[in-house]
Amino acid sequence: MKVYVAYLATDGGRDAIALGVQLARSLNAELALGMVVPPDQAGAYVSGDLVDQVLTDQADAWLTQARELVPGDVEASTHIGVYDSIAEGIIAEAQRLDAAIVVVGATGGGLLGRHSLGPVVNDLIHSSPVAVALAPRGQRHSKAERVRSVTCAVGARPGAEELLDAAIAGAERAGVPLRLVSLIAVDLMPGVHQADQEALEKARAHSVTVLDEARNRLPATADVESVVVLGDTVEDAVNSLDWHAGDLIMVGSSRLAAPKRLFLGSTAAKMLRVLDVPMVVVPRAGLA
Repeated sequence: MKVYVAYLATDGGRDAIALGVQLARSLNAELALGMVVPPDQAGAYVSGDLVDQVLTDQADAWLTQARELVPGDVEASTHIGVYDSIAEGIIAEAQRLDAAIVVVGATGGGLLGRHSLGPVVNDLIHSSPVAVALAPRGQRHSKAERVRSVTCAVGARPGAEELLDAAIAGAERAGVPLRLVSLIAVDLMPGVHQADQEALEKARAHSVTVLDEARNRLPATADVESVVVLGDTVEDAVNSLDWHAGDLIMVGSSRLAAPKRLFLGSTAAKMLRVLDVPMVVVPRAGLA
């Protein structure tokens, strides 16, 4: 298994490496550090056959520095790609390397919590056929050497099965606890001012069903729990959960996603505003 880190020589890139190292250790995977550069960045200074050489030399220097950030117990390789589109290049490189997940630094210069998406990351989470892990601002300072636990935001919409499959597989491979969470937000219930009791009961019944399925598929010794959380908003609901260093949350793609593609839904986007733990976005499976 490979974990592909889309690297930039910025703090966001160093956050991505830190999360990539955590994931590689936890999943017993190889870390692939990659840089994708567009040829037009050098076109103003050099021309013709020298363009790729200049870009490659600079990227190689940056990747050499990046490689020094990876501890010796993690196997790592470096890769350079020249593509017109950075987002498309990241996807192409991840697929070429047969990576199971792409890791990016989510910091994009904005001020919406620890996650602030730049244009390239935004393109990835709305088009990638490979799961994308978003490293929050400051991930490079985390004291956790490995993933501590996996939280899975479960629902009943299309794509929920693919997400549960990925969460179960990830928690089992990493040997960490799995927490299944059903979020209920009052602001998503038009026409009511407090949580509808029937909706709450449906959510609880669904969470029990999902918990039973997960327990049946995980080893008897696996630590798995299911919780239902209520809040005035999605942000309030997700903030009511306990989070620790090394935790991450997995979310599915919106029902608007094309088959085998990501599309970050509105609920997950709201979570990003307040979460300071990594988020993994899982693509929709293809249609049978």
